Amino acid sequence: MTRTQLSDNQQRPNLSLTLLLILAISCGMSVANLYYNQPLLADMAQSFHVSASQIGSISMLTQLGYALGLFLFVPLGDIREKKSLILLLLGSVTLSLLLVGISKNLIMLGAASFAVGTTTVVPQIIVPLAAQLAEPQQQGRIVGIVMSGLFFGILLARTVSGIIGSLLGWQAMYFIAAGLMFVLAVMLWGFLPQTGSTSRLSYRQTLHSLWGYITQLPLLREASLMGGLLFGSFSVFWTTLAFFIKQPPYYYGTEIAGLFGLIGVAGASFAPIAGRLADKKGPRIVVGIAAAVTLLAYMLLWLFGRHLWGLILGVILLDLGVQSAQISNQARVYALVPEAKSRLNTVYMVTYFIGGSLGSFLGLHAWSLWQWRGVCLVGGLMILLSLFIWATGQKSQSAQWQR
Repeated sequence: MTRTQLSDNQQRPNLSLTLLLILAISCGMSVANLYYNQPLLADMAQSFHVSASQIGSISMLTQLGYALGLFLFVPLGDIREKKSLILLLLGSVTLSLLLVGISKNLIMLGAASFAVGTTTVVPQIIVPLAAQLAEPQQQGRIVGIVMSGLFFGILLARTVSGIIGSLLGWQAMYFIAAGLMFVLAVMLWGFLPQTGSTSRLSYRQTLHSLWGYITQLPLLREASLMGGLLFGSFSVFWTTLAFFIKQPPYYYGTEIAGLFGLIGVAGASFAPIAGRLADKKGPRIVVGIAAAVTLLAYMLLWLFGRHLWGLILGVILLDLGVQSAQISNQARVYALVPEAKSRLNTVYMVTYFIGGSLGSFLGLHAWSLWQWRGVCLVGGLMILLSLFIWATGQKSQSAQWQR
C-alpha cells in the first residue's frame, strides 16, 4: 500500500457530521477577513481623506494578496500535513489583522490588507480536504456544504463589519477579527485530524506542476476563467454598494450597506442544491445556468437598482448565480486529477481572485466615471465574457467528441 492510499484510507472515516460542520464554520470565519473592508470603504476614505478610487486599492490589494497566498501556500496541502499548515496560517492572519487595525496611513493600510489577503487562505486548504475525505460520488454535496459555510462567511462579514463599523469605528472590526482567528486556531487544534500528504513531489516540483495542469487540462482553464470573471462581476457590485446607497434615493449608512449581506444569504441558501444538481445533472450545465442567472441580476440592477425591491432582488440573484457557479466549477475541477486537488484548487482560485481584484478595481473606477450605470455595465460585460467562454468550451468539447 502506498503512502497516498494509506493516507486516504485513514482519513475517509473521519468525515463525520461534526467534522463537516466544523470545516464549514471554519471556512466561513476565516474567509470573512477578506470582506470586512467592503462596507467600511466609505468610512476608511473619510478617515484617511482620500477618494473612492484611491480607497478602492484596499479591496484590490486584499484580493491580490489572497491570489498570491493561494499560489504560495495552497499547493502545500498536497505535500505537507494540513493541520499544522492551517494553524500556522491562522497565527499569521491574526497578526496581519492587528496591523490593519493600527494602520495610521493609506500605505500602511494597503500593506497590512495585502498581508491579510496573503494569509487568509485556510478555506482553500479546507475545501480540498473535505473533497478528499468524501466518497467520490458525494464530492459535489460535501463541497456544497463546506462552500455554504464559506459563502455565509462572505455575506455575513459585510453585515457584521457594517454594524460594528457604525457603532465602534472601522478599526474595531479588525481587532475583533484578530480575536476570532485566535479562537478558531484553538478550536481546530482540538478537532482537526492529522492528515498525510497525497504527493511526494518537492515544493518546487509542486509549483512547476501547476503549469502542466494549466496547459494539459482545457476544462481547468475554462472553469478558472469563468470563475474569475463571475467573481469579478460579484466584486464590482459589492465594492461600490456602500457608495451607491449613500446617495439619493437611499441615503443609507455603513450599517445598512452591511445588512445587504443578510439579503444575499437567501441566495447562498441554495448553494447545497447546486452541489446536488452538479452530482446528478453534470456541473457544466449548472455553471451555464448560474452564469445566466448572474446576468439577469445585473439587468435588474441596471433597470431597477434605484428601487429598493429591484436592489434586493438583484442581490439575491447575484449571490445565487455566482455561488452556484463556484460550487459546480470546483466540483468538476476536483474530479480531473483526484490526487492533486490542492494544486487544481490553486490554479482555479488564483484565477478566481485575480478576477475579483480586477472587478474591484474596474468597479470603483466605473463608479468614479459613470456612477451606477457604469458599475452595471462593467459587471454585465464580465458575465457576458464568461458565457462566451462557456459556450466556446461546449462547442470545442462537442467537436472533439464527434471526431
